[in-house]
Amino acid sequence: MKINIIAVGKIKEKYLIDGIKEYAKRLSAYAVINEIEVPEETSLLNIENKSKKEGERLLEKAKGFKIGLDSKGLNLESRELAKFVHANMVNGVSEMSFLIGGSNGLSNEVRGKCDMLLSFGKMTFPHQLFRLMLYEQIYRAFTIINNTPYHK
Repeated sequence: MKINIIAVGKIKEKYLIDGIKEYAKRLSAYAVINEIEVPEETSLLNIENKSKKEGERLLEKAKGFKIGLDSKGLNLESRELAKFVHANMVNGVSEMSFLIGGSNGLSNEVRGKCDMLLSFGKMTFPHQLFRLMLYEQIYRAFTIINNTPYHK
């Protein structure tokens, strides 16, 4: 399985970078991980146009089954996410792209072109921290699939 994590903006905080590197290393035992950062749009003041431009950049890089991270998406438990990933693997999906929008979220266009929208709940998270959380949940899903003692 190839996993693409495509996100708007760069991670600046060392502790987040270190956490992401740790989970990427752990995930490499189960899948090929590809992290792609697209530039945040700084020239547009209008939030809708900014999200649209960032969304175009996300979609240009997205391959395979596209999962948009969005508060309006499905709110799955970790075991349900693992079941979902496993079912897709069994059904021949060899590549998944997780799309993380910028500070204003995903545009309507991106939401419409995703195969699935996934939510981590109704709370608002900084999108840089969210990237680390996504890595951890993907890792947790693979440990559940492989019956590795991590998930409790």
